[in-house]
Amino acid sequence: MSRTGAPAQDTPTPAGPTAADDPAPGAAPGAVPRGAATPLPGPAPRASRTRTRTARAGAWAELLRLPALFTVPGDALAGAAASDSRPGPRTLLAIGSSLCLYEAGMALNDWADRTEDAAERPHRPLPSGRIRPAAALTAAGALTGAGLALAAAAGRPALAVAAPLTATVWAYDLALKHTPAGPAAMAAARALDLLLGAATAGGGIRTALPSAALLGTHTLVVTAVSRRETTGGSVLTPLAALATTGALTRLVTHRRTRLPAGRRAAAAPGLPGPGPAGRPPRATGVLATALGAAYAATAARPYFHAALNPSPPLTQRAVGGGIRATIPLQAALAARSGSAGTALLVAALAPAGRMFARRSGMRKVSIT
Repeated sequence: MSRTGAPAQDTPTPAGPTAADDPAPGAAPGAVPRGAATPLPGPAPRASRTRTRTARAGAWAELLRLPALFTVPGDALAGAAASDSRPGPRTLLAIGSSLCLYEAGMALNDWADRTEDAAERPHRPLPSGRIRPAAALTAAGALTGAGLALAAAAGRPALAVAAPLTATVWAYDLALKHTPAGPAAMAAARALDLLLGAATAGGGIRTALPSAALLGTHTLVVTAVSRRETTGGSVLTPLAALATTGALTRLVTHRRTRLPAGRRAAAAPGLPGPGPAGRPPRATGVLATALGAAYAATAARPYFHAALNPSPPLTQRAVGGGIRATIPLQAALAARSGSAGTALLVAALAPAGRMFARRSGMRKVSIT
């Protein structure tokens, strides 16, 4: 019914469009006419939401460089083996702490470098806008807190090592990275990470100091090479890294000297540890030699290529090779300490990392 009470159908209806139905003056062809109802936006299709979540997860995986995580557990495991003890439940807590602190460093690294990355690596998650800088900084803080909490759960000795490790990570990312002290700070962080594993074992950290020094030296040269990965042009640095790799291979394959008589491995349940008095069995010595050769082969070849042609792509490849060589080095250090089981477990992380990178489509994601 109309407002006058007449039937609604008696009201005449224009046969053609009215002025209200015309598009606004100057509107593009196909524009919605004036007065026409505009459809309300509905919920995003499920496939679109899934793609959004997948893209967000991929951005975080790239920020945190997840394939590089496989280089972390070997620190604590090698530290436990070097302390003449078998890895136990506290070693697992140390590994969890190491993983959290490592990822905190990754997130903090990109937050601190967001201006530089905008010019040199605009595809990275922060300069590309896929992750907000505040979110990366928040993640760094949360992961740091989780790492310290796990270290505290592993015991006071572990927390006593995790505290300076945390300070070193934050100091490197926020202040020391672009200074001459940068490589030394990164080397100290890796060495402390190995000692974190030793602190959770019964043997203490003193006997793990030589292994920590070897791992720290390797990290020192990798970090020194990485400082030229975007510009290239350095021949001496990869040559020095190549020579250092040869020296480390010789040291890591040399059987460790016999400990004082009566020193035994801790009886805690876990992986096999060194034999009586800390003397590695002959078979373990052979394993250490094989793993040392794998370490040399992984690191030396890309260093050599970067020395011949110090271009940014080959320098970046040398850095990646040095990082991948960390796993066989950790395994060789565990074998050198007489723990064949731990050495094999650490060595298995290398193919596991490659498989993860291949299945996740992150083979070409920079891990530096």
